[in-house]
Amino acid sequence: MRMEKFDLCVIGGGPSGYAAAMRAIDFGKRVLLIEKDKIGGAGLYNGALWSKTMWEYSMKIFHLREEQGEQDVSFEKLKQVADEAIFDRKFQMTCHLKLLQTEAAQKLCFYEKGLGKILDKNHVEVIKAGGDKIIYETDYILVATGSRPRALPHIVVDEQTIVSSDGIQNFKHLPESMVILGAGVIGCEFATIFSNLGKTRVFLIDKAPRILPFEDEDVAQAVTTNFEKNGVIVHKGASLESMNMVNGMVHYRLVYEDGRKEDHIVEKALVAVGRVPNIENIGLENVGIRLTERGYVEENDTQTNVDNIFVAGDICASMALVNIGEREARHAVVRMFGPPIKELVYTNISTIMFLNPEVATVGMGEQDAIKKGISVKVAKIDYSCIARAIAMRRTFGFFKIIVSNDEKMSVLGMRAVGEHASSAIQAVALLIYMNKGIEELANMMHPHPSIIEGIQECMRMLLHKSIYKPTVFKDKLQCYIREKEICTPIAHF
Repeated sequence: MRMEKFDLCVIGGGPSGYAAAMRAIDFGKRVLLIEKDKIGGAGLYNGALWSKTMWEYSMKIFHLREEQGEQDVSFEKLKQVADEAIFDRKFQMTCHLKLLQTEAAQKLCFYEKGLGKILDKNHVEVIKAGGDKIIYETDYILVATGSRPRALPHIVVDEQTIVSSDGIQNFKHLPESMVILGAGVIGCEFATIFSNLGKTRVFLIDKAPRILPFEDEDVAQAVTTNFEKNGVIVHKGASLESMNMVNGMVHYRLVYEDGRKEDHIVEKALVAVGRVPNIENIGLENVGIRLTERGYVEENDTQTNVDNIFVAGDICASMALVNIGEREARHAVVRMFGPPIKELVYTNISTIMFLNPEVATVGMGEQDAIKKGISVKVAKIDYSCIARAIAMRRTFGFFKIIVSNDEKMSVLGMRAVGEHASSAIQAVALLIYMNKGIEELANMMHPHPSIIEGIQECMRMLLHKSIYKPTVFKDKLQCYIREKEICTPIAHF
């Protein structure tokens, strides 16, 4: 029997793999999409969509608690809202894929449920649930198998009492107390969700002197302030010595730099210490694909050392974000079938941290400038000076713009903390992408009242033509030159 042949086989049906398959159709190519479990992958079922839906619901409850006092909330309701969002997205994706497969005019897209494995550079095997195996021939292969929560050898994660982010949905009720190991994005997001609901005493273990150590100190401090206001206890500078289940509860011991030890007992524990790529049992070794020291697939602009095999998403060493994985996948397909294109650039990536307050970033921060030894100009405005924030009665937060310390003042980065922060960064991301200065954004007419007027005012400060003068409102507006650890205020008059 003649083996069926495809132009592209995609292993992994998460956001990256799905995006790759759809982009290949644009070029009129026959593509086989292989997924071992569920279309949408972790990004849909226990990743971005699931957790962000929970965050949205928790923020509604938080605001109601502020205005009306404690609310009657349950984990069942929280899970129901998240599950409904997952169903909506799953229904869209599966219906879309099914209709594509029955489109008589094209018949370019095919789907196989099973474990995809590379046999050689032109053959992929699909192992079905019942053990049956099908081999397909292909010109190109794209691997987008995603990642999973990182495990620690000394902690038993049963996904019931001590859980990873995947096990949160196994909860039967909102715990009275919960400890989170890991003060990065995932840990801080779940600390936000559970503390917002007002039913769980949240403890956050942070080995570093402060949370979010990869971010600017003022960003981390703003988040910490609201955590503490919301009852979260942050164990700063603490190392975990042990964590065990005893009589259905979690016992953990902390050790501090001065030798002091603390014992705590909570109902649940979340281990959120990062993610690892899914590279096992997919045949990478059959074709000699190289890995990095950290266990990611070694790639050059999405192409591996095997010329017709590409990768995208969490198995690459780039940031593990849905938007990056989708962009990498689409880029890889264009490299296979399209015209020559310039390499992907990761310097203007927009990210959102779903915290309280919301945090959005793009490009370089002050901390990055210090590490790189770059002299920059910085403008910062407090939310209390922005009309829309005043109207919303949400005046906690700030915008911060980082530009080059020269006449052009090219935009290098931005940090936004506060209500609607995520809505404000894209214009700045575009300026970074285009290597533009601040004049365009400073002089255009922004809608009023809007949060993004704060960005405009930052630009105006750098141009010495702001409405409020930083030399007057020193506690609300700042404009300075940052050179290593030294800040020099910029005189405006």
